[in-house]
Amino acid sequence: MINITDTAQQYFLRLIEQQDDEGLGLRISVNQAGTPGASCDLQFCPGGQSMPDDLELPFDGFKMYVARASEPWLEKAEIDFEEDETGGQLTIKAPGIKGSEPGKEATLEDRVAWLLETEINPALASHGGRVALVEITAEKEAVLQFGGGCHGCGMADVTLKQGIEQTLTRNIPEITAVKDATDHQSGTNPYYAPDASGESAV
Repeated sequence: MINITDTAQQYFLRLIEQQDDEGLGLRISVNQAGTPGASCDLQFCPGGQSMPDDLELPFDGFKMYVARASEPWLEKAEIDFEEDETGGQLTIKAPGIKGSEPGKEATLEDRVAWLLETEINPALASHGGRVALVEITAEKEAVLQFGGGCHGCGMADVTLKQGIEQTLTRNIPEITAVKDATDHQSGTNPYYAPDASGESAV
């Protein structure tokens, strides 16, 4: 079900040994399972405080409890820890938590939103940024709004054209272009605005 690499197990064991709590384990659950906003929640679980229906996974030196309702969504999940000069980084890969990818019969909005949440935003998150879909125009242009660390970033246009646009058009050929609706100066959307006829003006 959940694969915890040896380095991650050693990392967890070190953390648990630093706590003065006999029987301390870990508990993982999924928030908003089956939606584009799904995420994993991993916390310490004091001894005796797991839920009665939790799935118990024994490891060397600690136990991992899995919330029963989250179990189906964590199929083929992997928890890894990669050491580096700053200490290391813990990663949780759970490919099933956001549900199934929308099929070709789904709307363009749903398919673009899915790709933003599952592929593009996780990459932008490393820079503290994210992007959201504003609309799909009549010309099948995806109009996006940057936020977080990407708002006001001088490299936003490069990210848009060389990263996001290529990813969207490669995966969703109906998309003709990607437009930035973000005002990276004041937040009043100078780059994109519908004109009086309702057509897109850039």
